[in-house]
Amino acid sequence: MSDSYPDAVFFNGQITTLDRSKPTASAVAVKAGRFVAVGDDQEILALAGDRTRRIDLQRKSALPGLFDNHTHVVRGGLNYNMELRWDGVRSLADALDMLKRQVAATPAPQWVRVVGGFTEHQFVEKRLPTLQEINAIAPDTPVFLLHLYDRALLNAAALRAVGYTKDTQAPPGGEIVRDASGNPTGLLLAKPNATILYATLAKGPKLPLDYQVNSTRHFMRELNRLGVTGVIDAGGGFQNYPDDYEVIQKLADANQITVRLAYNLFTQKPKQEKEDFLKWTSSVKYKQGDDYFRHNGAGEMLVYSAADFEDFRVERPDMPPQMEGELEEVVRVLVQNKWPWRLHATYDETISRALDVFEKVHRDTPLTGINWFFDHAETISDKSIDRIAALGGGIAVQHRMAYQGEYFIERYGARAAEATPPVKRILEKGVKVSAGTDATRVASYSPWVSLSWMITGKTLGGTQLYPQRNLLDRETALRMWTENVAWFSNEEGRRGRIAVGQLADFIVPSKDFFKVSEDEISFLTSHLTVVGGRVVYGEGEFARHDDNPLPPAMPDWSPTRLFGGYAGWGDPEGAGKNSLNPVRYRNMAAACGCSTSCGMHGHNHADAWASNVPSSDPKSFFGALGCSCWMA
Repeated sequence: MSDSYPDAVFFNGQITTLDRSKPTASAVAVKAGRFVAVGDDQEILALAGDRTRRIDLQRKSALPGLFDNHTHVVRGGLNYNMELRWDGVRSLADALDMLKRQVAATPAPQWVRVVGGFTEHQFVEKRLPTLQEINAIAPDTPVFLLHLYDRALLNAAALRAVGYTKDTQAPPGGEIVRDASGNPTGLLLAKPNATILYATLAKGPKLPLDYQVNSTRHFMRELNRLGVTGVIDAGGGFQNYPDDYEVIQKLADANQITVRLAYNLFTQKPKQEKEDFLKWTSSVKYKQGDDYFRHNGAGEMLVYSAADFEDFRVERPDMPPQMEGELEEVVRVLVQNKWPWRLHATYDETISRALDVFEKVHRDTPLTGINWFFDHAETISDKSIDRIAALGGGIAVQHRMAYQGEYFIERYGARAAEATPPVKRILEKGVKVSAGTDATRVASYSPWVSLSWMITGKTLGGTQLYPQRNLLDRETALRMWTENVAWFSNEEGRRGRIAVGQLADFIVPSKDFFKVSEDEISFLTSHLTVVGGRVVYGEGEFARHDDNPLPPAMPDWSPTRLFGGYAGWGDPEGAGKNSLNPVRYRNMAAACGCSTSCGMHGHNHADAWASNVPSSDPKSFFGALGCSCWMA
């Protein structure tokens, strides 16, 4: 019977399965979206029938698909095609050139938006652009630039577009920086509340529904390009259910989801959080959906009084005295309905107080069997880890310190930063723990930056945060991104390994993850990404197998058309030149960093690199001898 044959076989590979009973293989068979056989070429190819698809992995290494424990794909997808991504761009000069080119392509009244995913420390110049630089590039086109969740830069055109004047008042916890006359300069600061940042961003134009569908598909394909096959979406402010989930639902109905998505519901109304969850628990069934789009519980915001933010440039905020009472009301609703939850908590002080609430509820209604967990937990203590273990909870860590480690050290010192969070200690204590990104605003969506951070202990700026004793080996780090995440979506035994019966999600990285040098890990991508046995991304020798062709990014001025996404991959001879090549970047960093001073421009290389004067031509007399900014 033809029904007994697999749908596809993938053979001639070097497969790391993460299945301890069979750690390596060369071939797999897939049927109905799951692995039905894992073994060597001879035994797997013997299972194939006339209609079985055969794909040669060409002796490349393969890994289980990467699974992000915390990201914001629903929100990110709606806006992806409108955003100029500086994620992975290695010099401010390149970033400013991207900005200049995008301004030229963007029609009125649209904005140019750089919405997080980068840090100034990733640039060889080690700085952000100035408002003067942005205004010179874009005198008439609104530009909104979000740096982490600590600040936003708006040019004069953007200030006019949002209507900020001398009389505009900032919300509590935010600041509109003003000049001597009281007029806004264009700098907005979170102190520490980031509401002013994302509320300002929300004033910009939005894409129509069909464009949002296109945008989300392109964002998912970008994640596939980086080896991501699944995510847990942590909700977000201004992300209302069910309205803002319409696009994902359309894609699910059309069988066009290429990144499995489990979503948490994030309260939207301060002082009305209990009402939100009473409504949702009565209308949404936990785990409703399928393997591609499914409900995953509550959070990461349960009550606004428990939100401690993540801006290490400001002092740690103390949570208000009403936190415990408000949190208890919501947690009791969730426990009664057997809904898991996740709770954003940066500091141990917040975690400890939340645990007081969880333990109190547990005494009345046991939390047993509910996969609840804390997110982030950069400064969690051993005592709190033990308390979480006693209640059967988990800890979802993200690579925010790869982007903000320098700021943490400035405020708290290098010693305090040595285990932020203490991933190795959490593993040793046997607590459920996994890894993710918290993309797309406070960090980038690239999983390889997270893996590099856990393995090397370095920030994107090259600062050594963690000593050797707190680093993970490559296999442990990989498990943090694969099988460990399954508990957080209540799918243990169903995904995360290449094993019979598990979801058939795997990738072929651009280089062997276990052999590539440590400083190249963050540059990895995927050459072949398979979700449910379907090839959702293929490039190079695997391009002909790609089952996921997309229409061009909409609108036609989208930065996605010109620059692609992470590291400017769509423009390899322009924006991506310095960002796609680790050797070139190392040379740039060694030349600048910023230790090399140009005789004409000092350390202000970005101005020279982004200009149109002869210094931008290294072959000219001026470029080669008069200005050394291009010697890198």
